Amino acid sequence: MKNPFTWVEIYVDDMPRAQKFYEDVLKVNMVPMQTPGEFGDLEMLSFPWEEGGANISGALCKTSDFKPGGGGTLVYFTCDDCATELSRVEEAGGQVLQEKFSIGDHGFCGIATDTEGNTIGFHSDK
Repeated sequence: MKNPFTWVEIYVDDMPRAQKFYEDVLKVNMVPMQTPGEFGDLEMLSFPWEEGGANISGALCKTSDFKPGGGGTLVYFTCDDCATELSRVEEAGGQVLQEKFSIGDHGFCGIATDTEGNTIGFHSDK
């Protein structure tokens, strides 16, 4: 069965602050991207991806059309051990809401907020 997810957008108010948070916590380099078409004031920084790989990606997005915040969709980032990424959250300016916890046969996860007020999750098998 094909994975139905293809793209994730995380809305932000302060792009440099959000970029630093995600780069510090996930230890990735965000990729500047040109917006596809006419989208007004939309700014985008993409998460890394493998072209043609069996993966999805997404971007940090700044626009006056959508605002960040909790209570909506929850995005989970895959990790080797989610405790590692959770340990970086507060130093990067976010807040850990729930430390690493077991989800039985499905591994472990933890929940945090980013610098923009978005609730995000981290998932690992160990």
